[in-house]
Amino acid sequence: MQVTETLSQGLKREYKVVVNAAELDQELNAKLADMSKRANIKGFRPGKVPVPHLRRVYGRSAMAEVVQEAIDKRSKALLEEKNIKPAYQPEVKLPEDQAEVNAIMDGKGDLAFSVAVEVIPEFEVKDHAGLSLTRHVVEVTDDHIGETLQRLSSQQKTFEDKEGAAEKGDRLTINFVGTIDGVAFDGGTADDVALEIGSGQFIPGFEDQLIGAKAGDDVTVNVTFPETYGVKELAGKAASFATKVTKVEGPKETAIDDDFAKKLGFEDLAKLKDMVKERMAAEFGQMTNMKLKRDVLDALDKEYTFELPEKLVEAEFNGIWNALQQEMARSSKSFADENTTEEDARKEYRAIAERRVRLGLVLGTMGEKEGVQVSEQELQNALMNRMRQFPGQEKQVIDYYRKNPGAMVELRGPLFEQKVVDALVSKANVTEKTVSKDELQAMVQDEEEAAGEAA
Repeated sequence: MQVTETLSQGLKREYKVVVNAAELDQELNAKLADMSKRANIKGFRPGKVPVPHLRRVYGRSAMAEVVQEAIDKRSKALLEEKNIKPAYQPEVKLPEDQAEVNAIMDGKGDLAFSVAVEVIPEFEVKDHAGLSLTRHVVEVTDDHIGETLQRLSSQQKTFEDKEGAAEKGDRLTINFVGTIDGVAFDGGTADDVALEIGSGQFIPGFEDQLIGAKAGDDVTVNVTFPETYGVKELAGKAASFATKVTKVEGPKETAIDDDFAKKLGFEDLAKLKDMVKERMAAEFGQMTNMKLKRDVLDALDKEYTFELPEKLVEAEFNGIWNALQQEMARSSKSFADENTTEEDARKEYRAIAERRVRLGLVLGTMGEKEGVQVSEQELQNALMNRMRQFPGQEKQVIDYYRKNPGAMVELRGPLFEQKVVDALVSKANVTEKTVSKDELQAMVQDEEEAAGEAA
């Protein structure tokens, strides 16, 4: 194998690799010899097919395999010889001239190909022992537990017949016929529909026009379908609904007691409160960790500046930008709606992509230096958590990850990153500060809107 460096600029490296025809022929003979031991061809005893015969019959197809194996083997050897840590899978360019390709396949020409890659930048990992951090914590109070119990009771609420005018929070039973320009439309007619006023179940403006109605009343409700309505034929159209109110019911107060707890599957109210407290502590703890992780990443971001592999940044940016465009399409928003321009948005998200790549490289190098490992059990636990997100589709989730090694790498990434962050926190000077639930939620919301996570 002959290797010539053709480019060395910044992080970019490119090499021309030549494997002469004699080497290829030797490797082809070895492959054919191995095939002869297993070949079962009419007219020859099993395992006794002469290599020359195999060359005549399968020479070109076998040579195609030899060429691919030669490229893989030499590319790997090149990286090892040059001590190169590639930032992504090297790009291999093969000859485009068909005459040259035919000569290689016929065993009469040398195989020449190029390998292009960007290397992982070298930088000094600094000593972050003694990093000053603040862990923002929320103590679970009786008020927190009471709010959650009230929310649970509202989800379990019942209704009873009510005399008089309907109010927000009441449940009505209605019949209606919807028309556009006097013509009824598909899906606009229904009977005995239960509708809680204020639930947001119907088109904006519909429910409010039923406030004050009584059982037996006929109400004409005039609304306009949102521009983003799921049925294109109705989107943006003004409609009129002839509505008959057949029943008005008011919410019945649900007592939060042992009987209520038993309906939810708990022994008594005390056990329900214990569960709520445990869940809320876990929820607050997760927010605390999110804030602490972001603070660690912010600290690292200030400490490191180095050249980044262009293709990694481009891939990261494309992922962010595509997700942004899909979200804007779903919400029917424009850059003007966000008080920005596409050019400014591209600059903003390019900076985010660069931050993610930089921090990813820093955390990866730190983890490697510290010997951070993600165990098979941790990976399996992450896979189980992912499966729980898709109830009823567990088998499809497992099959997807088993068939896609790259997906398992993506599953491992956040685990590795968190372990590196945890290692940094363990060596830091961490002070604890108690804050309110609203304060911590606001901090986490600000972090999410900043969209600057490393992973």
